[in-house]
Amino acid sequence: MTVGTNSSPQAGRTTGPAAERLPDVRGALAGVPPQAGPARHAPEDGADGPRAGARQSRAATRTPVPGAPQPKPASDAGAVAESGAPGPGIPVGPGPGDAAGERLGGGIDPDDLPDGLVVADGSGRVICFNLAAARMTATDPARALGTRIDSALPLEDLEGRRWWALTDPYGGLATRRGQPERNLLLPGGREVLVSARYVRTHPTGPLRRLVVTLRGTEARRRTERSHAELIATVAHELRSPLTSVKGFTATLLAKWERFTDDQKRLMLETVDADANRVTRLIAELLDISRIDSGRLEVRRQPVDIGTAVARHVQALTANGQTPERFLVSVCRPLPDLWADPDKIDQILGNLLENAVRHGEGTVTIEVTPHEKGTAVTVTDEGSGIPEESMGRVFTRFWRGSKRGGTGLGLYIVKGIVEAHGGTIAVGRGPGGGAEFRFILPVSAPAYLTQ
Repeated sequence: MTVGTNSSPQAGRTTGPAAERLPDVRGALAGVPPQAGPARHAPEDGADGPRAGARQSRAATRTPVPGAPQPKPASDAGAVAESGAPGPGIPVGPGPGDAAGERLGGGIDPDDLPDGLVVADGSGRVICFNLAAARMTATDPARALGTRIDSALPLEDLEGRRWWALTDPYGGLATRRGQPERNLLLPGGREVLVSARYVRTHPTGPLRRLVVTLRGTEARRRTERSHAELIATVAHELRSPLTSVKGFTATLLAKWERFTDDQKRLMLETVDADANRVTRLIAELLDISRIDSGRLEVRRQPVDIGTAVARHVQALTANGQTPERFLVSVCRPLPDLWADPDKIDQILGNLLENAVRHGEGTVTIEVTPHEKGTAVTVTDEGSGIPEESMGRVFTRFWRGSKRGGTGLGLYIVKGIVEAHGGTIAVGRGPGGGAEFRFILPVSAPAYLTQ
């Protein structure tokens, strides 16, 4: 990172509407050495005098994004010595109104960065402290600028040890390039994710810049909680069927001759059902993994969705549901549907099972053509889904009632529908029950469209 000033007469001035929107948080850089190069003259008294001075002070503290093209200093006065001495400041790229600057990708205001950014010079004095860092640390940037970084940013590890004393960026090994991201504590016990980069004059030279980034831990905590909930749910759902399988098989092996054929058949049927339950749960976990990583594969084939609906209704009636509970309406002709038949069966199976298990009355399945493809609506006559829960229906572990289930089915259904390029929504049916409607677009394999 090269530090210097632009000796052009327009250096430091930021004009245009964008300049008015920039918050003025660094009017004074306490403790920072003065800018090298030509002296800046105070603006004359007038309409824009104080505001122009604030803009000049503001522009002088901008930090360029690493890797972006930066303007070269017009004179040697603004160059930083390679000895690691404190630099005069961070270069300012072309202003927002400069077309050439926009074309070349000029400097970016550090306050526009989403993460906290703290930069110290070769002597350990803070020369940049952006607004995101100020929010995370509850520190006034004007007070932080010019102070030593260990005072402006007092960090401790999770065992209460001072992080700067442990890492010693200025006095440690000269071969180090930085510190990987880790959880550290701010005063008051608030956790932040901190990483550091050591900028040297040459690979083993003295430290010229210390760049520290700060990130909040909320997103990572949410991910960790989600993973913990998933593990707990899987452990709970696997325990019951595996206990049943283990108990029945151990009993049959130990006392085979004592049971009648009917008793043996009942036990084996129970073992088979529990094994199928474990298989389904493992398949759900694999689907979740593929959905989260964006690797869910869709093998498109011609699908007659009306026939698929009739097949699922027939399977439910064979398992004990009365045929009168289902009302199927297929409006033909339907547009050609190219989809993954196994995934379509998974969608229909989940929605119909939810309607039978959690709903009441007649379950209505409507298949109709849509301007974007084919629409399928599944409606029951139960109590429906509360209005406040509508936004959480397709999230992990959401359960509409305490009638069993992992709470993963609708999350997977949404992922499969979206993998096909479709949409799914939930609402309240005409009879007050839950209504799920998904739309699959007209599509075809690539070899038919090329």
